[in-house]
Amino acid sequence: MVELVLVAGIAASIFVGFNIGGSSTGIAWGPAVGAGIIKKATAAALMTGFVFLGGMTVGRNVMDTLSGDIITIEISLAAGVAVLFFIGLGILIANIFGVPVPTSMTTVGAIVGLGLATGTTNFETIGWIISWWVVTPIIGFWIGATIGRYLYPELNRRFEIKSSEGSLLALDRSGSVPKPALGPNTTYQELSGTVVVLIIGCYMAFSAGASNVPNAVAPLVSSGALEPNTAIIIATVAIGLGGFTIARRTMESVGSELSDIPLLAALIVMLTASTITTALSWIGIPISLVMGSVMTIVGLGWGRATRPVTAREVIRGDTDTEVAMGALTAEPDAPVTQIGEAESEAALDAGDLFNPRAVMKYVSMWIIGPSMSTLLAYGFFTLVPFVN
Repeated sequence: MVELVLVAGIAASIFVGFNIGGSSTGIAWGPAVGAGIIKKATAAALMTGFVFLGGMTVGRNVMDTLSGDIITIEISLAAGVAVLFFIGLGILIANIFGVPVPTSMTTVGAIVGLGLATGTTNFETIGWIISWWVVTPIIGFWIGATIGRYLYPELNRRFEIKSSEGSLLALDRSGSVPKPALGPNTTYQELSGTVVVLIIGCYMAFSAGASNVPNAVAPLVSSGALEPNTAIIIATVAIGLGGFTIARRTMESVGSELSDIPLLAALIVMLTASTITTALSWIGIPISLVMGSVMTIVGLGWGRATRPVTAREVIRGDTDTEVAMGALTAEPDAPVTQIGEAESEAALDAGDLFNPRAVMKYVSMWIIGPSMSTLLAYGFFTLVPFVN
């Protein structure tokens, strides 16, 4: 019987990891694939490798929080399988509505539901986690707004990634020993830009592993059914499988709202969200990549759109400036205006940087997702106490 429950638990972990891989791979590598810098299969392979590194290193801290700090008892094998079921259900519901689910928040909610049903919730830990859930969107918005208002115009003028025809690198066979050289049409700017894109993609994959690998297996680790190393390998394989299959579609659409903004802005969002997520994972806080990504996008748009007004006008509210994507897609050679100066017409009429309704849908899921998983888990473990 125990073996059958364990098989069911591993199957649930694989299902959760598979869906995580489908969404996270698109977010991490969608911009690079969309720009023609990397192939989908290569992106999935890099995703798998760096997810493993993230889960094996920083992810262990999140694993400890999820498996031992949220409630004061060990999660039994049967209860762990039930928790994984609610996590998978949350992902399924989010996929039906087309919203990237905050998996870490859903996982915490399901474990809290178990704790409330058994009277074993560690409210001090929960308060610490929730406080970071509140602060993280503010940090992402503030970083995005600062970059958008003060740095982005100059970055947009100086930094441009182009993909030339032909291979990026070639072998120079003119000497006695072949050595790598630039492709026939490759420039040093293109090479350096490509390297930056790949490094940031790998960094985001590492961050995704640190935050998401524990979500797929922590309940089974807490029960003692799986050793941490074995659990991390199972989660990595499942996430990699999702990356090689269902993520191909998400990479085509660049996985999220990142598909609607320029590559430079997408890289800024990826770097910011990955850094926030990795830092919080390091201190053991379960956090979602989506949370940092969405609010950094909003901050970038707000910061760029408010350049035509002064800080005093912004604080007083003496402006009706609209957030426009056109401000981020201005031609690289266009003159960079000073803060408070009017932008050119061509720079401000390309459409919205973000859809406020979409942002509200994301934010609502950050509240509804963990709340629903908590309520469902609480009801289940109250009615079926034998799995505790």
